[in-house]
Formats: sequence, structure tokens, C-alpha cells
Amino acid sequence: MKYTVDGVRDFNTDHIFDCGQCFRWKREDDGSYTGTAMNKIAKISYDDGHLTIDNCSEEDFEKVWRDYLDLDRDYGLLKEKLSSEDDFMKAASDYGYGIRILRQDFWETVVSFIISQNNNIPRIKGCIESICERFGELIGEYGGEQYFAIPSMEKMASLSTDDLAPCRLGYRAPYLVKMAQQFIEGGGPEAVKEELKKVEDPIRELQKFCGVGPKVAACISLFGLGRMDAFPIDVWMRRVMNRLYGIDENDVKSMKTYAEEHFGENGGIAQQYLFYYIRGLDKNML
Repeated sequence: MKYTVDGVRDFNTDHIFDCGQCFRWKREDDGSYTGTAMNKIAKISYDDGHLTIDNCSEEDFEKVWRDYLDLDRDYGLLKEKLSSEDDFMKAASDYGYGIRILRQDFWETVVSFIISQNNNIPRIKGCIESICERFGELIGEYGGEQYFAIPSMEKMASLSTDDLAPCRLGYRAPYLVKMAQQFIEGGGPEAVKEELKKVEDPIRELQKFCGVGPKVAACISLFGLGRMDAFPIDVWMRRVMNRLYGIDENDVKSMKTYAEEHFGENGGIAQQYLFYYIRGLDKNML
């Protein structure tokens, strides 16, 4: 079964699923993406205002995909606001015009971005799929392939580094196990999430968990908590902030201040436009 939404603007599957915010979607030959979120499997395609989600009922769309794809947010207005007095942001948002911030499962986001640190996207995807296939529950089959969920908190906490060795997580393996144990002590993902929603600075609070540094915490805050003001800074962002705004690559504090003052509550989408833009520029220069 398919569900189609007409009149969707500011949407591009490559921009959304290849901008470093998610790792469980695979590009098909026809430009669509197949993957899983919230224990649902879907194939998502887009053409000239028409969004089509295969393996999706109207109920699935309303309960999962509308929110996950952030379809109720006016990204045209966001781009206009961000780029009105910033030629660099205008160029970046024009380049990644179809990016939307996915509203992802909190637990999956925590696990994924701990794995992501000091790693490249193809390897991140491989590591995540490996732990899902070995330790996650089967979600179902689609297109002749089986899809598995992120291992539960309880399962992750019970694993040893030897158990995780085939997943090639390296130094990240004990981080995941210890983090899961901390989540159990905190009452589970939903309880931790609700507590983080209450605090003024969730990025600082997230760094109390094993394996979570400033960049990973900012990613979790943006993609897992929906904090659109979060501005994750990695090597790509250091590069783009230096190249476009003249900030020293080692001066992360000034980058954060610049983002707060110029991008404000839309820092997260600004970061995604800039991140996608600099990766594209450098790829084209190779």
C-alpha cells in the first residue's frame, strides 16, 4: 500500500537522507530511499510536489511519517529568515534546499551518534546495521530484505565488548554498554528524554552519559529532542565556519556564539545547510 501527499515543498530525498542526520536509509536506483524508523519500514520518493510513501497506511502516515519528516514546518519561511542578510547562508540553503530535520527516535539517536564519532558515514551505517542484525528485534520484511530495530537498552546493557567485537565498533563498544546501563539507572529512554526536556541546557546534561561529548550531545539534542537551536560542530563545521565566516577552526566557542547570535532558534537547520554545502563543495573539488 502507498500513501501520497500532494503540495509538499522544500523536500529532496537526497538532501534529507544524505546530510549526515540519519544512517538507516538506503538510496535506490530510482532515487527513492528505503529504510526504517519508529519500527516501521518504508520506501520514500518525491517528485515535483508529490511525496509517496510505500508500505504506509493513512494511519501510519499520521502517527509516524508526518512528524518524522517534519512536514508541518514551513522550511521556505525558515530559509528566507536565515538568508535574508547572509549571502553565505543563501548559497548554502539554495544548495541543500530540500533538507528537513528528521524527528527521530531518541534512543536510536543516542546509539547512532555515539557510533558516529570520529567515523565516516558509510562505516557508521555498516556498524549500525551490524548491531541491529545481531542484537535487534526483527521489524519485518520489505522488498526481499529483513529489517531489524536498534537493540533495546536492556539488550545493549547486557552485552560485553567481546559480543560487540564483530560489529567493528572499536573504542565505542564499551561506551554503548556503559551508556545503556546509565539509561537503565535513569528509568529508560522515555524517562531520560522527559527529564532532558525540562532542563535549559540538555547538551550539558547529555554529556553526563558515557561516550557523549559536546558534538554528539548537540546532535542528540537536535535530532532526538527536536531542539532546533542546537548547532553541532565537527571537522566539517569547523571548516565551513572558517571558510565562510572567517572564524579560526580551533575557536569552537566563537562558532557557537556566532550561531547563537545569527541563527538563534534555527541554528540546527542552519547547521545542516552549511554541513551539506561544505561537503558538496569539497566533493566537487576532488
